[in-house]
Amino acid sequence: MNSSHQGRVESKACIVTGAGSGIGKAIAQRLAEEGGKVLCADVNRETAVATATAIQQQGGIAEAFCADISKLDQVNALIDRCLELYGRIDILINNAGVNIPGTFHEVSDADIDRTLDVNLKGTMYCSRAAIPAMLKQGGGSIVNIASVNGLVSEPYLCVYAASKGGVVMLTRGIALDYATQGIRCNCICPGWVDTPINYAHADLLGGIEKVYANVGQFQPIGRPGEPREIAHLALFLASDEASFITGSIITADGGMTAQ
Repeated sequence: MNSSHQGRVESKACIVTGAGSGIGKAIAQRLAEEGGKVLCADVNRETAVATATAIQQQGGIAEAFCADISKLDQVNALIDRCLELYGRIDILINNAGVNIPGTFHEVSDADIDRTLDVNLKGTMYCSRAAIPAMLKQGGGSIVNIASVNGLVSEPYLCVYAASKGGVVMLTRGIALDYATQGIRCNCICPGWVDTPINYAHADLLGGIEKVYANVGQFQPIGRPGEPREIAHLALFLASDEASFITGSIITADGGMTAQ
């Protein structure tokens, strides 16, 4: 890996869900750059493999795993695989999510179920399954990727915002339950980041070009975020540098919620 990197999570066993693209891919790569041994999980096997392969080609340690985190048996298999590969779980990044926008009264039961099952229950399942290993080894760090929409909502995002608001409160609850047992849990709430998960929402707002042309109206920094900018923050929270930080909800939103 690049000699300028400092080994901030050297030899730590890391799970990143939704690692096949966007923010999850950037986090997996950033953790590996700093010495982490990364299990790249994604519902899409091909993209999980692509992320793991890219890390390996850069000299990092990574393996791919295909899992739908809304399925408890697949979550348990993911946790078991990490323990089989690396012998422990030091860092869990709960990043996998879906965003299915729509006018609230028109949202289907299936879309409500999928949103809550992945965004909220999936985060619960992964955390609950990883915590026993963390307790046994004396600690660990969980970083949940929620959204600015866990704090404020926007048109067409009722269900998504509700799911991410749940992740915010889940983060605080986990932090309190394990504060004296070496397990920290924190949450990142990104603003509009340039990833495909936002494209369907952009279509309802007039298209991605229109959204980006007017991004300064809702994101004062005047541009969308980049996945790697969120990855830097996730790395910090996952690392021992953040040893006094737990139960924190940190926005990385270009000033959106400062207004």
